[in-house]
Amino acid sequence: MGLLLLYLICLFMALTNVYAFPGFQKREAPFDQVRTRLNRHFQDAEEDEPDKYFHEATFHQHYDGRFGDKKLKYEERLSHLSALIQTYFSTMNDIGAETWIMHGTLLGWYWNRGILPWDTDLDVMVSERTLYHLAGYYNMTMHHYHIPGLDTARDYMLEVNPHYSEDGIDSSNQIDARWIDTETGLFIDITALRRNRTADSAGAADEAHAMMVKDKHHYLYDDIFPLRHSTFADAPVKIPFAYPELLTEEYGEQALSKVFYEHHRFNIEKGEWKTLRFSELHGLSGLSRNTSYWGMRLPLKHG
Repeated sequence: MGLLLLYLICLFMALTNVYAFPGFQKREAPFDQVRTRLNRHFQDAEEDEPDKYFHEATFHQHYDGRFGDKKLKYEERLSHLSALIQTYFSTMNDIGAETWIMHGTLLGWYWNRGILPWDTDLDVMVSERTLYHLAGYYNMTMHHYHIPGLDTARDYMLEVNPHYSEDGIDSSNQIDARWIDTETGLFIDITALRRNRTADSAGAADEAHAMMVKDKHHYLYDDIFPLRHSTFADAPVKIPFAYPELLTEEYGEQALSKVFYEHHRFNIEKGEWKTLRFSELHGLSGLSRNTSYWGMRLPLKHG
C-alpha cells in the first residue's frame, strides 16, 4: 500500500512538471533581471494599459527599451533585422517549431525575398501547439550566435506573454511572444494561429477550418496549410500556402504592384528597392509618396 501511494505521488508530480507553464506576470520581465549593456531602461510604462504585458521603447514602438536606447540608422537597422530573422528561424528549425512569416514580412518576401527597407520590425506566426511548447520549455531562454558581418556575437531572447493561453480578441496582449535582439532592442512579433472556438460553438459550416489570431485576423486552415518552403533574407523559411490571396486581402492589390513607396523605387531588372535621390523625388513632386506606377506586376512564385 505504501509503495502504491508513493508511486501515485511520483506520477502526480511528473504530470505536474510536464504541464507546469510560466507563472502569470502583469508586466514583461523587469529591466534589472534582463539588463545587458544599459544602465537604465527606455521602456514606455503605458500606465493606461495596466494589463498589457509587452511594452515598447519611448523613442520608437518597434524597439524594446530594456535593451535599446536609440533608433538605428538605415543600413545598420536592415543588417540587424536580417540577423534577427536568420537566428529566429535557425533556432525554431533546431527545436522543430512550426512557424512562418506573415504580414509586412511576407509582403517583403513577395517582392524580392527580403526585408522591406522602410520596415522596422518583423512578423511571424506559429501554430497554437508550437506556442504552448515554447511557453513550456523555452520561455526566457537566451540564444547565443556568432553572425558573419557583425563584429561581436549576439544574444537573442525568447519571451512568451503569460496571456498566451487565453483565447479571443485581446488588444492589449495580441502579441503572444517576441524574439528580441538584446543588443539593439529590435524584435520579431510572434502571434499564434488558433482554432476559432467562437465559430466552433456557433456551429459554423467551416468550423473545422476556421482559424483566428488575437489581433482580429481571421483565416481558414487552407489559407495557411500546407506551408511552402522558401528563403527570406538568406534564411530558409516557410510561408503560408495561399500567400497571394492573404496579401491582397490584408494590403489590397496595389501592394503587389506599387513600384514607388516610402521614398523608394523598385528596380524590376535588379529585383531590389532603391532609395530615391532628391532629384528623383523632385521629379515626382506632383505625386504623393505612395503613388503607384502600374503595369509591371511581379510573377507570383513561391520558390
